[in-house]
Amino acid sequence: MSTTITLPADAFTRILMVNGRPVETDSEGYLRHLGDWSEDFVRALAAQEELTLTDEHWELVRYLRAYYAEHGVQAQVRAMIKHFTVVWGPERGSNHHLHDLFPRGGPQKQGNRLAGLLRTKGEH
Repeated sequence: MSTTITLPADAFTRILMVNGRPVETDSEGYLRHLGDWSEDFVRALAAQEELTLTDEHWELVRYLRAYYAEHGVQAQVRAMIKHFTVVWGPERGSNHHLHDLFPRGGPQKQGNRLAGLLRTKGEH
């Protein structure tokens, strides 16, 4: 079970409890310390965001982490569409389907939060 509380010292930092361990996020759920990422973090954040994880969610989260590890930047949505159109086919790899999977900001926002990556450049 996850619980979020605001730390009194910093109104922009929140705590997400992950298996009884506090993990710092910003006010939108992005990790403060990328090394705090774990699959349990994904489960806790997804539960907080009322997102039921499927194999597709996990595949996209792993893709985002691998892409970041290889390129040093977050994947743009068009790179996700290109990749998942090949892997899943044109309907499931479409921009529409990817946004349906991640209704709170699409794969680039909600996907990156779950993948433990920073917000993308230019994101508010």
